Amino acid sequence: MKVITLCGSTKFKDQFEQANAYLTLQGNIVISVAFFEQSDGFEITEEQAALLGELHFRKIDLSDEIFVIDVDGYIGNSARQEIQYANEKGMKIRYYSDGEIPSNVFS
Repeated sequence: MKVITLCGSTKFKDQFEQANAYLTLQGNIVISVAFFEQSDGFEITEEQAALLGELHFRKIDLSDEIFVIDVDGYIGNSARQEIQYANEKGMKIRYYSDGEIPSNVFS
């Protein structure tokens, strides 16, 4: 069993949930974002954004690998920093765009 942290833009809520279910059903412990401020329209302050970023780095520290939700190849600044951080730690990095996650996880 591996610990996997999901990284990517919070505008991809459906894909985060899809990856979470798929990876969990494979017997992994999946760590995700706290909430989907972009998808759900939450407003957060710069201080809160910085806190969430720091928390996500700590989640990566607890993980064996990261799984990047890069729909249509999109990787934002925060995810780019998380990829660099994981890379510097020698972690395995996988990508949603590689097509490993089926469109219907439960079929």
